[in-house]
Amino acid sequence: MDQKDRQIIRTLQRNGRITNQDLAAEVNLSPSPCLRRVKLLEQSGAIKGYSAQIDAESYGLPVTVFVRVSLANHTEATVRQFEADIRKVEQVLECFVMTGPSDYLLRVVVAGLSDYESFVRKRLHPIGGIASLDSSFVYGVVKQTQVFPVIT
Repeated sequence: MDQKDRQIIRTLQRNGRITNQDLAAEVNLSPSPCLRRVKLLEQSGAIKGYSAQIDAESYGLPVTVFVRVSLANHTEATVRQFEADIRKVEQVLECFVMTGPSDYLLRVVVAGLSDYESFVRKRLHPIGGIASLDSSFVYGVVKQTQVFPVIT
């Protein structure tokens, strides 16, 4: 991936609905080579897809919670089962494998505190192998972006 590909990606991250004509102008390419590069980025998996960015509160999910999960043990079976089960939980938007005191960090969205309690009791507790959960509630957002920094 070269700098021109990165320019294309950053432009698409800012506006996934930009026309190829406008994208080409933005990155100083003619439309045909620009489209060829986009197609190659898609085929290689560098561009995984396109989606709309939706305001969670407007959608009805105003509460975001970061949940740190520690497993009771780290056998291959426990890890595989936890990861398979967590992929099925709709409220979990992201799940990261972590270093440090917790094994996983989940980003969860819910409609309110009672929904979070229900989520923990009905969706997380039944997943086997969890030793502990630690939750932090988001009460404000300072910065949120999907646009990668420039690599020099």
